[in-house]
Amino acid sequence: MKFPHGSTVSHSIHPLSVYVLFCSILSCPAAAFAAHPLITDDAGTIGGGKAQLEMNGEYEHEKEDGVTTETTQGAASLSYGLNESMDLIVGLPYQHIRTTDDTTIMTDNGFSDTSIEMKWRFYEHDDLSLAIKPGITLPTGDDETEFGAGKVSYRLFSIISKEMNPWAFHLNLGYIRNENTLNEEKDIWHASIASTFAMTDNLKAVANLGVESNTDELAGNDPAFFLAGMIYALSEELDLDCGIKYGLNGAETDYTALAGVTWRF
Repeated sequence: MKFPHGSTVSHSIHPLSVYVLFCSILSCPAAAFAAHPLITDDAGTIGGGKAQLEMNGEYEHEKEDGVTTETTQGAASLSYGLNESMDLIVGLPYQHIRTTDDTTIMTDNGFSDTSIEMKWRFYEHDDLSLAIKPGITLPTGDDETEFGAGKVSYRLFSIISKEMNPWAFHLNLGYIRNENTLNEEKDIWHASIASTFAMTDNLKAVANLGVESNTDELAGNDPAFFLAGMIYALSEELDLDCGIKYGLNGAETDYTALAGVTWRF
């Protein structure tokens, strides 16, 4: 594991970085948020003329070969309904990375690449919905510090959702053309499945399982994860959520804690 380029030595996370991280109301990360904390998106759209803002925070912990990497990310996803079946999503995440070994503490922070995506639900019948979500990522992050890819990339995801009250199931299959200046793998494939269970009118339990191609061209396996969490509806307009994601193999981050707020207006 390598330290971020251009890092500075530090013994603590600057309070301003944490504040910006969780209060930033810019938009979403490289892949737009699903119903947070899920990674897998659903085929639902928010409706013509309506908007949705998701403000999320994540803490990742990874330890490998005596080096501990802690990544804190804050982001928000802004979605707008172009019509009843099509949404536009635009965004940008912010990251703070702290890397430590036996003798050194290094930190770095910055904004990552901007993404623009569109979700189109083209089929809906008997609680089955199908959608596609194409998108591009603009190189607004600094690739010299590895907060950005340095090039425009693009992606296409297919989404299948099935409602079986109180259950719902979602399947994502996707391809990412990971153009970059970091010597990463350029052809990335994604597959994931998620389920939600309505425990009450206001509370849902969620679970997520997925795998994605490793961006390290020399890696022997692809990162796989399992996620579990809850979504609580304070009102029709406001949701709170939390979850934890575990790596199922050494290629995935050991664990990630997630929390977020969703506001519909």
